[in-house]
Amino acid sequence: MERKSGVLLHISSLWGEFGCGAFGKEGREFVDFLKESGFSYWQVLPFCLPDVFSSPYSSYSAFSVNPNFIDIKELANVGLLTREELESAKQQNQYVCEFDRLRAERVELLKKAARRFVGGKDFDNFFKKHRHTEKFCHFMATRAKNGDLPFWLWTSEEEDLDVLNAWKFICYTFVRQWAELKKYANDNGILIIGDIPIYVAQDSSDVWSEPEQFMLDERRRPTRVAGVPPDFFSEDGQLWGNPLYNWEKMKADGYTWWRDRISFMCEFFDVIRIDHFRGLESFYTCAPDAENARNGKWVKGPGLEFVNVLKETCGDKMLIAEDLGVMTKAVKTLVKRSGLPGMRVMMFGIGDDDPENSHLPHNYDRNVVAYTGTHDNNTLLGYIWELDDEHRRRALAYCGFDGDNWNCRESYEAILRTLMESVADTVIIPLQDLLFYGADTRMNTPGVSEGNWYWRVTKEALDSIDREKWKNMNALYGR
Repeated sequence: MERKSGVLLHISSLWGEFGCGAFGKEGREFVDFLKESGFSYWQVLPFCLPDVFSSPYSSYSAFSVNPNFIDIKELANVGLLTREELESAKQQNQYVCEFDRLRAERVELLKKAARRFVGGKDFDNFFKKHRHTEKFCHFMATRAKNGDLPFWLWTSEEEDLDVLNAWKFICYTFVRQWAELKKYANDNGILIIGDIPIYVAQDSSDVWSEPEQFMLDERRRPTRVAGVPPDFFSEDGQLWGNPLYNWEKMKADGYTWWRDRISFMCEFFDVIRIDHFRGLESFYTCAPDAENARNGKWVKGPGLEFVNVLKETCGDKMLIAEDLGVMTKAVKTLVKRSGLPGMRVMMFGIGDDDPENSHLPHNYDRNVVAYTGTHDNNTLLGYIWELDDEHRRRALAYCGFDGDNWNCRESYEAILRTLMESVADTVIIPLQDLLFYGADTRMNTPGVSEGNWYWRVTKEALDSIDREKWKNMNALYGR
């Protein structure tokens, strides 16, 4: 890894006119901001279709896409949507993602574009290459014909052809538009860091079409489900409920499903963060009917052999091991032997009483990706505000700030500077922390189903950031 820095901002959080960030000119303007500020990375969250709680970490398929990211203005420009249809999609609130409205209206709007779209050789070849994505489209079409019930409650194998055509158009258009935006980023020296969730949802095309890849009973229901034990985020742990992989079966066929999955992600991203990497050493399992994750058990994972399969499949693409959570000696050994950079989160370190805390910058290795916080953390300002006086004093003293008024721009800048000057080869800062925004702009609170993923930035807010200042800081610290 080279010494670089970047900014975390999901596509949904971009500004725009249509209820959610998208692959339009706003994405190119954000790339311009990164370039002019001396950053090298744009980190995003998963691109798959989010669940009913708007989480991109639970989806109807690992090979799906989020229709809300499609630039519908471009579709209008090429005649696939009318000006009246475009106008009807205008947002009512520029500060949040309008998820309820998007769920009700966006796919219906894209159905209209799909009916006017005339496919060709590229369209046909796309689905020859992306067989799992085509399975997802058929899954959604059959699901629609069955009243959008979970697949284990279906009574018919019929498909809604209008829905099938719409999803095929959505997937093709999404990949095409993102390829154009990614090329713009790469041409301007910006690499994209993507995120791959470790698990898939039970009600997904993956489980429906390839049940043998998962730990299921004869009814295709999970025998054990995923979660994590009690930790920093939750005293009850987190009962995710995802079905678990049948690693023995996956190994027997050469991890074909995973090879296909990681290859699909390589089309989207230059660098891929493997979410919940520790689950590859040992994964936590819970009973399907458990009320919480307190009484789960650990089971051995596929380990280094599987990690090497991912590395081989990715070629020259870089992988990041999200090695947060319950870290044992075995997990640390796996990360080290894999050669992949792990992660450090400054909020897990500063303010802590233990000087050997691995998340304190003076304990970083070069081969890590260091964050102020991730999408699962509070914002930096929110975190400092919520510390008690003693831990806040310790955190700011660690970063060289000893002023009388702790709630000022200088105190937060001291924290950012401490991270930037650390030995970590890669530093990623959420955009909220560059803006010194509070807890009301937090992206996600783990274990809480409501109120997440909504935040959006405005163009005016982005333009308030001093680009020259950040360009100089990146240069000063060799990033």
